[in-house]
Amino acid sequence: MEISSTHHHRYYVFLICFIAAIGGFLFGFDTAVISGALPFVVKRFDFDAIMEGWFVSSAIFGCIIGVIISGKLSDKIGRKKVMVISAGLFFLSAVGSMFAMNISELISFRLVGGIGIGVASMICPLYISETAPASFRGTMVALYQLAITIGILAAYFSNAYLLKIAQTSHFVGWLQFVLVDDSWRAMIGIGLLPSLLFWAGLVFVPESPRWLIQKNKTESARHILQKIDFDNAQNEVNQIQQSVTKHEGVLKELFSSSYQRPLLIGLALPFLSQVSGINAVIYYGPSILDKAGFTLGDAFGGQVSIGIVNVLFTFIAIFKVDKWGRKPLLIWGVLLAFLALLFIGILFSLNYTQGYWILGAILVFIGSFAFSFGPVCFIIISEIFPNNIRAEAVSLATLSLWIGNFFVGQLTPIMLKSETLGPSVTFWIFAGMCLPALWLSIKRIPETKGKTLEEIEKYWQTTKFQ
Repeated sequence: MEISSTHHHRYYVFLICFIAAIGGFLFGFDTAVISGALPFVVKRFDFDAIMEGWFVSSAIFGCIIGVIISGKLSDKIGRKKVMVISAGLFFLSAVGSMFAMNISELISFRLVGGIGIGVASMICPLYISETAPASFRGTMVALYQLAITIGILAAYFSNAYLLKIAQTSHFVGWLQFVLVDDSWRAMIGIGLLPSLLFWAGLVFVPESPRWLIQKNKTESARHILQKIDFDNAQNEVNQIQQSVTKHEGVLKELFSSSYQRPLLIGLALPFLSQVSGINAVIYYGPSILDKAGFTLGDAFGGQVSIGIVNVLFTFIAIFKVDKWGRKPLLIWGVLLAFLALLFIGILFSLNYTQGYWILGAILVFIGSFAFSFGPVCFIIISEIFPNNIRAEAVSLATLSLWIGNFFVGQLTPIMLKSETLGPSVTFWIFAGMCLPALWLSIKRIPETKGKTLEEIEKYWQTTKFQ
């Protein structure tokens, strides 16, 4: 078959990016499945608000560990092998959590799953950004965020379906124990299926060509790049080699004057995306909707609506991030999220009893996040750092994301149940966190659409981005 001189091998690129994005599905599934299991786990083990927060945030603490180790590990053994490790951790966590017999075992396996999430949240978008061509790199990294939202939605449907089984069915033996008596076990344990799919798919994924060149495996990298973009493969090799030899490859380079701005963006944007309250809704959605007047069954239905909106609005980023650019999506999305959060707080402060208005405002917030903060954050942090230190720098940026997530996971149930704060002030705090993100998006983040990673690297040492 003759290879077109102008056509990227989009199907090949899509295939390998799709498989890498399954790590995002696992990330979303494992993050959201806890929202359905949480009420039953709290009842089963008689958690107070602090213990409830720790059960949720123990996985987030694991994420922090996973992010810390993934940067150096991926530089040492390669991006692909680290993704394989992530799949294994997901599988171990799902099986272990399903059969945990006490609090210590359950939290330990949640911690293991958290490490898997942390590794995937760093390595999968990094791998995609290093592999996809510049012309549609944003779309491919946004595919990872889409996979997260689909994972979240799948968890919501799975939880609702398993809840229905628990309420209407009867089994014998261990199936009765897992599906009916302690239905939360099935909710968490079913995650073993996508983890096996991820592991199997990684057999077909090549190593990152940029990592191969860093390890002086240029011919292997050239072979992969030819499959991605035949005509520009040699030029790509030359640019990467020049970038690799130009820099020392030590993390302290990130703290030099040339990279102060990407460092600010890389640390602030992920943190602010989390303290805007997205995972307060993902983790504690049923509890929030319960305070808005929904029954538990209706709250689960509301969560499914949240998941559907999350998926649908991510498609805006998929189709437009490489046409409109990163900045417009980020600015408009953050602004709409701010207004929605402000309105939710007002409704709660007025003790508004028509819960569907609150659900509607939450859906506006979710939709705004889904086409802006969610995908654009991963796109930006995966493309703004130099080749030689990208893995460790992205690890640092992702660590910032999970630190913000940890605080939200730990403090949200306490804030929601506080007589002083309650849901109204909680959502106003989340709204306030959108304002510095809006300033950052307008004043500090450059437009990077259509630029190669090496061109973005050169930009930080120039006065104007062309």
